Amino acid sequence: MIPQGGSLSVNQMIGLEQQPSYTYRLDLAANRIAGMTDDIEAIKQAVFKLLQTEKYNYPIYGNYGVELAGLLGKSRSFIKSELKRRIQEALLQDDRIKAIEDMQITFGEDQALATFVVLTQYGSFNVNRKVIHHV
Repeated sequence: MIPQGGSLSVNQMIGLEQQPSYTYRLDLAANRIAGMTDDIEAIKQAVFKLLQTEKYNYPIYGNYGVELAGLLGKSRSFIKSELKRRIQEALLQDDRIKAIEDMQITFGEDQALATFVVLTQYGSFNVNRKVIHHV
């Protein structure tokens, strides 16, 4: 016997809803959680956390984070191109982030600095982050 009535009509289609970005606020200066945050401040915090987490290093996070460890010891030209791609790949997994623009990678004596603009559904903000030490 074949089951009957297992399909949805157009009127019954289920729409996907975006989840709210309301989350705990990290107070990095005091090294504690202090209250809640939402909208663009929550996305700034998410970008910070993504760029601080090495992808695949922590099994509990799965595919979360950015893959930087494999860049150590490589040429600066390789690092520059790969770093842009890897940062974009990591950040664009968040559906609240629409684009990464104006990315510049500069090198200090032993580090790489990524500077870019994050465009979100709530507005945009600049990010300046040391992403690789001991280049």
